[in-house]
Amino acid sequence: MLLLPKRHMKIAHEDGVIAPKTPNAYSVIKMTVEWGLSLILLVLAAPILAIVAVLVKISSPGPVFYNQLRLGQDGREYRVYKIRTMLNECEVAGAVWAVQDDPRVTPIGRFLRETHLDEIPQLWNVLRGEMSLIGPRPERPEIATQLESVMPTYRERLLVRPGITGLAQLRLPADSDVSGVRRKLSHDLYYIRERGFILDLQIVLSTLPYLLARFSKSLSELLIRSHGKRADRQRNLGGQTEVVETLELRLPVIEASRAMNEAMDGAQAA
Repeated sequence: MLLLPKRHMKIAHEDGVIAPKTPNAYSVIKMTVEWGLSLILLVLAAPILAIVAVLVKISSPGPVFYNQLRLGQDGREYRVYKIRTMLNECEVAGAVWAVQDDPRVTPIGRFLRETHLDEIPQLWNVLRGEMSLIGPRPERPEIATQLESVMPTYRERLLVRPGITGLAQLRLPADSDVSGVRRKLSHDLYYIRERGFILDLQIVLSTLPYLLARFSKSLSELLIRSHGKRADRQRNLGGQTEVVETLELRLPVIEASRAMNEAMDGAQAA
């Protein structure tokens, strides 16, 4: 559930971004407040990080944390820190987008990605001044170069520091194709033009129920995932496909019967 008003849901145009209308004073205040909040959140999250570190370490070989090169404000490269959610050294052939049910993701890593717990170490990037709590999602240089070749305005996302959460992150799924990136880009450019205290506050308030919902759904799925997979296997072995086809053939009859009942009810009411 998002708390953003409809006027913030408008899709921004991809024909260029005017200079952000927010005065520089707000950027300084925002950076100072975010630094303090990030320090508090990182301290509070320390016990969670300790538990997650143990789970990651015993679930698959490799380091608990990893860093990856990303593009920051004005195109400056920096190292983003995350909890490892994939098999160690799974991208030796180069950077690729993650896909649905990605085989590289570990079991505990899937839960961490779905709940965004793997992004807690990025608070350290905020403390270092490389990221913001709110802003466009940081992208890898090699992927950004390819996207910029088909979307010239893509680099204008770098007018501000990248963020852990943001308008595009809350409203749209993870990047998987160019079409999705175009829509996310429009949201990022809109944020850059309209950013200010009210919009940032709404994004923060929207992030809280968003994370709670993701955590609840992921925990529920984690508890029953094995039973769901068994049910799917039993369905495939039991030839359930024929039953589905039979039901599909009967649907027009059901709809016709429903229409007839509604017509009879209408006649009786008259």
